[in-house]
Amino acid sequence: MSDLHLAQVNIARRLAPLDDPIMQDFLNNVERINAIADSSEGFKWRMQDEEKEEGSIIFQDDSLVINISVWENLEALYEYTYKSGHIDVFKRKKEWFSKLKMVHMAFWYVKQGYQPTFKDAKQRLDYMNINGDTPYAFSFRSKFTPEDSINYKQSI
Repeated sequence: MSDLHLAQVNIARRLAPLDDPIMQDFLNNVERINAIADSSEGFKWRMQDEEKEEGSIIFQDDSLVINISVWENLEALYEYTYKSGHIDVFKRKKEWFSKLKMVHMAFWYVKQGYQPTFKDAKQRLDYMNINGDTPYAFSFRSKFTPEDSINYKQSI
C-alpha cells in the first residue's frame, strides 16, 4: 500500500457575488455537500471555509470558489464526485458558475497527512494549463497511480 494520498483542487468562477440571489441555492447546499464529502469512504481532509480568503490572494481572483481536498485514492474521489448526493449539485453548476477557458481541476499525490496549500493547488493548475495531464498534475481522464507519480518525479 502506498504512503501517498490523492490531493485535488477544483475552481469555479461565480456568476455573481455570494450575496446575490443567483448564488443563494448554491450556498444553501454547501453545508450538505461538505457533510457528504466528510462522511465519504476514503475522504481524508478538506480546506475549511474560514481558510479560503487566502485563495483569492494566491489566485488573484476573488470571484473564484476554490475547493481543495485529500482522498485516500482516485476511486474514493470518483465515488464522491459522481455517485453520491454531490452529483445533484454538480449537475447544476451552470446556474452559478461560468465556463472557464483554463483547466479548472487538478489531482496530484501527497504524503499521508499533508494538507495542500493554495500555492500547491495553483502550481498544479498552472502546470496542467501548460503541459496537460502528467503524473505531476492530472484529471480523471488519466488515472495516474501513486507509483506513476513517484517514477515521474525521479525522471525529471
